[in-house]
Amino acid sequence: MEPSEPLRVVSLEKWFGKIHALRGVSFEVRVGEVFGLIGPNGAGKTTTLRIVATLLSPSRGDAYVYGHSVAREPEAVKRLISYLPEEAGVYKNITGADFLEFTAEIYASTRSEAEEMVELGARLSGLGARLYEPTSTYSKGMRRRLLLARTLMVRPRLAILDEPTTGLDVYHAVEVRKAIKHYVSETGAAVLLSSHNMLEVEYLCSRVAFIHEGVIVDSGTPDEIKAKYGASNLEEAFIQAVKSGGAVG
Repeated sequence: MEPSEPLRVVSLEKWFGKIHALRGVSFEVRVGEVFGLIGPNGAGKTTTLRIVATLLSPSRGDAYVYGHSVAREPEAVKRLISYLPEEAGVYKNITGADFLEFTAEIYASTRSEAEEMVELGARLSGLGARLYEPTSTYSKGMRRRLLLARTLMVRPRLAILDEPTTGLDVYHAVEVRKAIKHYVSETGAAVLLSSHNMLEVEYLCSRVAFIHEGVIVDSGTPDEIKAKYGASNLEEAFIQAVKSGGAVG
């Protein structure tokens, strides 16, 4: 029987030369939840996500996607995930609709499945008639919405989103967050995301982990963490957790 746990990260370590980027990172992501990995630039968020997405190999430890090791079974993991990097681009000489159709042709097994994917992607993007215009005419925010749609339209069991609303204005950031929440509630899939936007994290995430200098300093629901540190928001809680050394929940 396939394990029901979407993701279990166990004592993950990563070196880049002499730089010890991850120092024993452990956490799990449950079915139907959005889990936020939050911390400042250079804390280890993107490195962790890239390892889970099988783009980097761990130096020590492992991560398991529905029981499949990212280190030993990367091909099995790739069939279960979809990854949105913080810095990602789209082909500029095609329309947004062409981009979605191209993605569907890669992932879908049948024509009807491909059509369903494209329909979902179009709805998630919120681009309307602009989907039929060249992506070279899109703003950064529009390209980001298209990329998020591409990531979710293939219906991954685990979606991995690195700073999903980067470059978006307030209105479009809200729309993207709604799309993520709707996707999870509709499919029961799990989402692992990184963000430095604490308001975004409080809106989206059922549980979070604070990461600082490659170490998880605390984890729990946003309300639990705020209560633990007597903080009115997650930014204050993060600062207190780093100062105190935290205690993984």
